[in-house]
This record gives sequence, C-alpha cells and structure tokens, in this order.
Amino acid sequence: MKILLITLEYPPKIGGIASYTYNFAAHFDSEEICVYAPKQQGDKEFDAKNDWKTYRYNPYFKVIWPRWLKMFWQVRKIIKKEKVEKIYVHHALPSGYVAYLCKKFFKIPYTIFFHGTDLVVGLKRKAGKIKMVCNNAEKIVVSGDFLKNKLSAKFEELENKIVVLHPCPSDFFLKKNKEEELEILRAKLALKGKKVLISVGRMADGKGFPHMVRLLPKILEKVPNLVWIIIGDGPKKEDIIKNIQKNYLQNVVRILGFIPLNELPKYYQLADAFVLLTHKDEESEEGWGTAFLEASASGLPVIAGRVGGVEEVVENLVTGILVDVYQDQGVISAITEILKNSDYAKQMGEAGRRRIIQEFNWEKQIAKLE
Repeated sequence: MKILLITLEYPPKIGGIASYTYNFAAHFDSEEICVYAPKQQGDKEFDAKNDWKTYRYNPYFKVIWPRWLKMFWQVRKIIKKEKVEKIYVHHALPSGYVAYLCKKFFKIPYTIFFHGTDLVVGLKRKAGKIKMVCNNAEKIVVSGDFLKNKLSAKFEELENKIVVLHPCPSDFFLKKNKEEELEILRAKLALKGKKVLISVGRMADGKGFPHMVRLLPKILEKVPNLVWIIIGDGPKKEDIIKNIQKNYLQNVVRILGFIPLNELPKYYQLADAFVLLTHKDEESEEGWGTAFLEASASGLPVIAGRVGGVEEVVENLVTGILVDVYQDQGVISAITEILKNSDYAKQMGEAGRRRIIQEFNWEKQIAKLE
C-alpha cells in the first residue's frame, strides 16, 4: 500500500515536528512511502540522501483564496503519479482540508496527526473545522495522553479513533561520537574545564529562555565555571540576546543558531545536562518535547518546566527533574544539584537512555497504526 505523508515542517528545517515527520518516513520501506513538503533552502541536497521520494512545492496561492487550495492540486498530481492509497497528514489546518477533499473525491482514507500547539490552538480558534477534519479521518494520532485528553474532552465521540503514538528521537542520538571529534568541538567552543548546560529549541514563547537568562547569574554564583549552549532560532532571539547583554553574560552563553539534525548528537555529548524551562503561555502549552528525549538518548539528565505533555516525556527524579519555572529557588537548586553531583547526573542520564531504548523507539510506536 502506497502512503503519502503530507507535512508543512520537514528537514532541513529543524524542530520537533520536522524531526518527527522525517523519522516517521525513514522507518517505512522506501517504496511504501513518499513525502509532500514545502520548498526550502538546502532541500535538494537533503532529499538526495534519502531513499524515498520527496515532492517539494510552495503550498499556498499568493492571491487566490483559499490559499491552501494550491496544495490540493499539487497533492492530486502526486496521488495519480504514485497511485497513493492512504494519506498521513500533519497540520490539521490547513493540510487536513486537503486530505478531506482527497477522501471526498478520490476515496482515499487519511490519518491525521496532532503534535501539540496545532491542536491546543486549533481547539480554541477553529474547533468546528478541527471536528470536521477529525470526523472524516480513519484514525487520529496524538503524541501523548495530554493531547488525547484535550481532544476527547472536547469531542467525546472521537475517542475511539484516537491513537497515542509517542514521537521518538532519531536512532543516531544513541550512538557515541568519536572522542577526537568532540575534543575539536570542545576546543572551538572554549569548553575545556567547564560545566556545560545545553538547550535545543525554538526561541519562542513557552520555551523559557528569558527565565533561564534571568536566573543564570544566581546559578553562576554556585557553579562559576558554567557555560550555556543554545541551539535554535526563532522570533524571540533578538530579545534573548539583549537580555544576555544586559546581564553581562556574553562570555557564558554560546548561541549557535541552526544546527542540522544529524549534527546535533555531538553537541548533546559535549554537555553535562539539558535544560528547557517550558511553561504555559497565552496561546498554548508544550504538548510533548522531543528535544528532552534526544537529550535522554544522549545520556543527559534533564531539567524541564512542568507543563502539558512534558510530564510524560521526563520521568521526574528518574530521568530528570521537573520544575515550576516561576519558583526561582527550585529551578536554581535543580540545575546546581545536577551540575555539582556528577554521580546523580550520571544515574539520571543512564536511566533516560534505557527508557529511550525500551519505550521510545520508532518500530514500537509505528506498530500502533497497524
């Protein structure tokens, strides 16, 4: 059966959904699946490395409304060419409209995937349209019980369609990089003799970067040889840089920006702990958190803000520590305890790695769709 995966976030773009959709496709037979994704810089080089077909388009009309209708005509061509029999669609709105039309006109069943903010915000703003797309779906896939409960509480009649499929880190996060390579990178980033915290995530509301910048001077009082590496980009980047400068933290913080997914493991392996002070904002809250699992796969203890689906990802006091980001002393204590107690940190890191191997592997998760 030929499957078409439709996504608006896909590598070389970095992010949790992009990582999810790529890993999902990679764990199917290359003749069984093809991908629809947006055009972006570096996409040809990236796609050439994969065995499955990826079709790249600009998905929206500039003037004609609805703008997403362009995506429907593009998907229609792929369906005919590849003889598609099933659609897996990410981004319920607007991609779900496309899948709905494909079912209506071409009798192709579809499964819809929710990741977090897409569902939480969608239920607030366009609940009726979310319901329409879900009612016509064969299955509804969510990342965890947090999202399942959100959806079934709003639409009880959909509960039997819901499948919990946990996003997993890429397999290569479990592999250790050569020590010589790590030493070169450690020297480049001036990390020798340092305790290293790492954060990987979009610089946006709800990720907690401003909280971490605010608390860093207090943490430095207890761990003066600390360096904080930030990997990611986003709308709050300039504000975060200004706050770092305001607090005279330029020599402590290394903002590396975009790093390709397959390059990330060595940066995790430079660190002593992972931190992301996730919290609820005005619009949404974290529905999952694949970066926490990448850190665990790399053997790192995790400090995470207690919110949404993060409690399913981080096993408190086992693989990491969940904190209330508004309780300053609790956050400071959690971070300093992990950085100063290497045995405690190692124990958590090893527990996290075991949990990834046992629970969060793609073969086990994808089997839930059968």
